[in-house]
Formats: sequence, structure tokens, C-alpha cells
Amino acid sequence: MTLEIHNSLTGNKAPFTPMEAGKVRMYVCGITVYDYCHLGHARMVVVFDMVARWLRASGYELTYARNITDIDDKIIKRASEKGEAFDALTERFITAMNEDFVPLGVLRPDLEPRATISMPAIIRMIEQLIAKDHAYASDNGDVYYDVSTFEGYGALSGKKVEDLRAGSRIEINEAKTDPLDFVLWKAAKPGEPAWDSPWGQGRPGWHIECSAMSTECFGHTFDIHGGGMDLKFPHHENEIAQSEGATGEKFVHLWMHNGFVQVDNEKMSKSLGNFFLIRDILAQYSGEVVRAFILMSHYRSPVNFSDQQLDSAKAALERLYTALKLTLGSDPKVTKRPLHLKLGSDPKVSSGPSSRGSVESTTGSDPLLGSDPNVSFRGRFEAAMNDDFNTPVAFSVLFDLAREVNRLRDTDHSAAADHAALLRELGGILGFLQDDPEAFLRGQAKADGLDDAAIDALIEARKQARTNRDFAESDRIRDELKAAGVLLEDSAAGTTWRRG
Repeated sequence: MTLEIHNSLTGNKAPFTPMEAGKVRMYVCGITVYDYCHLGHARMVVVFDMVARWLRASGYELTYARNITDIDDKIIKRASEKGEAFDALTERFITAMNEDFVPLGVLRPDLEPRATISMPAIIRMIEQLIAKDHAYASDNGDVYYDVSTFEGYGALSGKKVEDLRAGSRIEINEAKTDPLDFVLWKAAKPGEPAWDSPWGQGRPGWHIECSAMSTECFGHTFDIHGGGMDLKFPHHENEIAQSEGATGEKFVHLWMHNGFVQVDNEKMSKSLGNFFLIRDILAQYSGEVVRAFILMSHYRSPVNFSDQQLDSAKAALERLYTALKLTLGSDPKVTKRPLHLKLGSDPKVSSGPSSRGSVESTTGSDPLLGSDPNVSFRGRFEAAMNDDFNTPVAFSVLFDLAREVNRLRDTDHSAAADHAALLRELGGILGFLQDDPEAFLRGQAKADGLDDAAIDALIEARKQARTNRDFAESDRIRDELKAAGVLLEDSAAGTTWRRG
């Protein structure tokens, strides 16, 4: 089945064909490291981590680059406010960024270029633009891109040059000749970090950094460029103008943009003051829950943030982990299948009727059937992910698979275990269900001051009360634990617990 991806440049979904068979080069605009990361950043990195995982699981040899912007106006301003060297500030927040991303299941990119170590490439690209009359140096040491020289300007964002010009003006301290022109190189101001250049001491503008870094990573043209929807204009529009102006070649074959995280239907951003830091959310919810909250919506759709949405994501993961726990037990070392995706590759087990009616495998090629007798759970999952990374539908397949696990558990434990192993495998492709089920269900945080040892002690006391037929005390302990957010599950094998 062919992977189809929505291209922001054309506005259409189309089959994906990499420039080189079997290989994909993807560049994503990363974080400007002047503060802690918020949930909007989390959505971007989780979405493109999911894209990277699926491309690799589908057999592509992917090289994934995600840059770090470690010099710009915001960084200089924050360092000045803190009385801190700019590079000490950025190193501190790069460390914090990586600390925040690990619990979200975000894998490190293959390449992580930084603006400050890409200065020769940045200066070289500006020189090329000047040589080709796409840029000009002003008397004050600034260098600007001349938008009027690039015929395709506005194609990505759908904006018209005449409309943009009508709403723009030149600031008093700017030396550009047209209000649409944007800065490539900024002359140094007293006390600011600066680098030598043919135009004097200064530093790059934000837009040229990504053009130079992506070209340095992948050459003049590459397969996929991604980022948040807010970067379409002007950042990505300017990248196209710069890169194609400098090289004379097509910059990117396919553009991908993830939707906004919203609070009360308004975009989450630091400028609006309605943002939530990743680390603050992780103090209340596990990283896997936050990842599920993000991926249970389609990557291009806006998603509203609330505690209720996070609670729903937590409950959904608990359903899946409960199916694994009751079937595979608590052993996190359960054998995991290789991430193969071809139909008919699942082991042959007796599936019996599906959770949506009686289904029987007639081909014998893939008995792990879903609601359609002709399509396997794996096939449905693959179809969803190949349909522009439709993770909400992929999640629905996981829930159907969990229901089948639960249905088969009492009648055919071997088949249930096989389905559960597939559930773990497919979840793993999305970055989920790799934890010990019992550890996940118990949770990481203390419940109203009760740590694991205290909970276990209360459960033992309840067990003793039941042995003594003191059911009033047994019920009191259960109620105490329930009030603390701990739910008990009694079975023939004993009592287990999880945090509610």
C-alpha cells in the first residue's frame, strides 16, 4: 500500500515518492532555545518523531535532521535580562529541552545542526544571493533579501505580494529598500555576540539559518521539510526564496505542517501568555499520556488542551495496558515482533469470531482479523498510517485489537497472547505500550502522599482483614485507597492495583 502525504505547498494529498528509491531525507525546524519548551513544541517534536518512526518501520532508510536555533534576538534579549552569556543560556535550555523530550518517547534526530556552528555555510549562502542579485548590503552593515527578485514568493502560504506590501512598512532603524525585504545579516550592536563577515561584524537573521543548515545537511534539494503551522509564513516562505535563489534548484519536494495546540480555541504561544510548559504537565501526567493526547488527533488538525483531554488519553492507554497485563503479565521482556508491515506476515492462530461479528479467515494468510474479514489488524493499521499518518484511525485499530485480546483470553489464551503481542508491536511503532503494564498502571507519581510501599502495606492489611473475616475493615481500606486514587483489582491470583 502506497504512503500518501498531504503537501502544504500544493494543498493536496498525493503518493509519496522519495528522490532516491528507499531513502528519505527530512529536515524539521526545531527549537529556539531561550526558555523551557511548552506543549506546542511537544506537539511538533512528537508528530515528526511519529513520522520518522513510520517511515523507518515502512522500510525507508531515513536521515532525519532537526536544527537548534542558538542565536537570535530572543536569545540575546533573555541572556541580557539574566546577566548570562548567551551560549551558557542556550546550553542550559538545550539540556532542559532534551530532558523534556525523553519522557515523551521522542528519539534523537540523526543530525542536529546548530546555527552558531553553521556560520561559514550561512555566510557562503548570503554571498551567493548577493552575487545573483537576490540580496543587497546596506550602508549600515545589514544585508537584505530582495523579495521582488523571486517570482514564486507567497506560493507556500498562499499570500499575494501586493497584499503583503500594502500592509507593511519600513521601520525607522531599517535600511531596506522595500517593506517586504527581510534581513539576512544583522550588523553587530555594542555588547552583542558577533561573527566576522564580508559585511563587517554581525550575526545572521533567523530565516537564513535554516536555509543554510538544511542545505549543509542534505544538499540543494531534499524530500520533506516539516514544522509547525505558524512557520509557513514568513519563515518557510523565506527559506524557499533564499534557498532557490541561491542554488537555482527546487528546495523541497514536500512540505508538512502540524496544527496548533489551542487553549479555549486560541493558539497556545508564549507571546499570548497561554502556554503550558512540558515539564509542568509531566509533573501531573506521564510522558506516554502526553504523547497519546497529541497523537490521538490528526497531526494537521488543531487540538484543544485541557486536563479532561489528558485524562481521556490516560484512560485510553490504561485500556490498552490492561489488555496486555491480563494476557501477557507484568514481564516487560515479552518477546517483541520485528517491525514488519506486510500483510499476511502474522503468525497463524485461531482467531474465532471478531469483536464485531463472526469472521473466519478464508485465505489462511493472516488470521489476526479485524472488523473486515478481508483486512487484518495489521493491514488496517498500515492503511491508516499510509493515509497521511492518520493516527486517530490507527489508535482505533489498537482498541479493536485490545477488545479481541480480552474476548479471547478465557477461551483461547494462546491466540489472546498472540494478539496481545501484535498490540504491543503496533503500539511500539507509534511509541507506546513498551513499558511494563503493571508499572504503567500503577503510575509514577505518589497518590495523595502514598508511595508504592505504603500502598502495598495497606493491601496486605486488607488481605489480613479478609482472612479474619473483618469485612468492615477490608472495605474501609479499599475506600481509603480509592480516595487516594488507587484502584484495586481482585482475582484468583491475588490483588493488584493501579492509580485511577
